[in-house]
Amino acid sequence: MSSQPPPPAPPPAPLPHAALEHARRHALLSLLLLIAVIALAWAALAPLGARERTLLLKIAPGTQTRRQSGDMTGALPPTVRLTLGVRDVLHIKNNDTAPHFLGAILVKPGREMHLPFEQAGSEEFTSSAHPGGKLTVLVEPWPDPGTARLRWRLRALVQAVRHY
Repeated sequence: MSSQPPPPAPPPAPLPHAALEHARRHALLSLLLLIAVIALAWAALAPLGARERTLLLKIAPGTQTRRQSGDMTGALPPTVRLTLGVRDVLHIKNNDTAPHFLGAILVKPGREMHLPFEQAGSEEFTSSAHPGGKLTVLVEPWPDPGTARLRWRLRALVQAVRHY
């Protein structure tokens, strides 16, 4: 008796159109998920770099007049966040025709002041340019790699979208 090799298997049948679409969608979603994971890993681990360590607050022309009339249009934010080593200098520029106080410092019209911060914490300043008459400055420590840095980057993104 001679043993013959088994006949070759028939070629696989082509996938139906629906199965092919499902496979494509699955591959695309897997790719998008991989890109999202890589982006999150980068945001959590990549070093921080800031070209400019200042946060600029501009006191708009007419601020004093609007504040006295109760109009809060174009009001400055009541709270600003700074980060040690990244953005740790508050830069106030007075474009109003009236002088404004920030704490005990008088910022005359057309003048600027720089207020550096060297420690993490929270400070409240009386301010003639802010609604409610005060400005709170939150100074955060340098964000360590991981979730702290990821939260810092997400907060910076939200702030950039909100104010620009």
